[in-house]
Amino acid sequence: MEVSLPLTHTEESKDISFNRSRSSSVSSIDKESKEAITALYFMESFSRKMDLTLSPCLWVGTSLGTVLVISLNLPPEEQRYSEPLMVSPSGTVLMLKGAILTFASLDSLGSLIHPPYEVWKDPKSEDKDDKARKRKLVRFSPSSSQEMGDHQYVVLCSEKQAKLYSLPSLCCLYVHNITETSFVLRADIVTMCNSICLACFCANGHIMTLSLPSLRPLLDVNYLPLTDMRIARTFCFTNSGQALYLSSPSEIQRITYSQEMCENLQEMLGDLFIPIETPEAQNRGFLKGLFGGSAQTFDREELFGEASAGKASRALAQHIPGPGGLEGVKGAASGVVGDLARARIALDERGQRLGELEDRTAAMMSSAETFSKHAHELMLKCRDKKWYQF
Repeated sequence: MEVSLPLTHTEESKDISFNRSRSSSVSSIDKESKEAITALYFMESFSRKMDLTLSPCLWVGTSLGTVLVISLNLPPEEQRYSEPLMVSPSGTVLMLKGAILTFASLDSLGSLIHPPYEVWKDPKSEDKDDKARKRKLVRFSPSSSQEMGDHQYVVLCSEKQAKLYSLPSLCCLYVHNITETSFVLRADIVTMCNSICLACFCANGHIMTLSLPSLRPLLDVNYLPLTDMRIARTFCFTNSGQALYLSSPSEIQRITYSQEMCENLQEMLGDLFIPIETPEAQNRGFLKGLFGGSAQTFDREELFGEASAGKASRALAQHIPGPGGLEGVKGAASGVVGDLARARIALDERGQRLGELEDRTAAMMSSAETFSKHAHELMLKCRDKKWYQF
């Protein structure tokens, strides 16, 4: 694992020269037959070097580690349904090792910028009171001391490394080689402890987190080697230090790599409630009810509901306190398993006894048929004989 360090001016110039030399051969995706698009990301950014205004862009990542920036020229809002969208390559090409997995955009303070979106609305709708929602573009005004400074950062992550570029100067500030012997299966920008970080899951089973925007290693644990392709296809990171994947076709596995989440895990467990029968009310005598001096209240459900028929109220439940926590649930589950095992043994013994009784009944039926056969033969033999012939 290599610790990310800021690039010097010499390394930065070498990186830019390498990008320029390589961009001549892979300036277009169509020129490489084995190259495929692996990631797409829409955002408001600086499409070209040293641009002064933000514009809609599409960042395209390929399987060979090439990143292309495509400019999108949107027509005015009143002409969106009649005028086409103009798409043109900006000429910006960046290179990374391995296939591109994800992008992210950060503001000048290092906060995550979510991609802009606009809620679709039917133009033929007759609802005139509903105001049309417009997309709010994210714009940054440079300070007076940094009029030509960088106002935005972009994070690029591939199967081998992660880089952070400043915009619009396109300078590579930080680079981190995630793995050399394996490759990254999943990478996501997540929020944890009021900050953002880059979470990666490698094919060798390691879960890594890198700080943003400095790309410093925060966590590196060996969780689960890649033994099932279902895990590789369904693994994803979520906020608050959690991750999900399909452990089987019908089961979802949820894990956490946050200490705060582990400490609050016991509070997330629920309590067990079971319904009980309503206790019968004490019978009151006529004189006691007449001269008792206290008003008697009646429940509507007791008078007209199921309580009048002798049934317990469905809304009544009793809380059974247990040892608490996961250990109490495990103890209750083990007791239920023991009861089921004893019931299973009793059923097996009952089945064995029924089998023995069935065998005895079959033997009795066989002996009865044999006796009936001998009796019939004796009757046929002695039917024509007289009494004096015996």
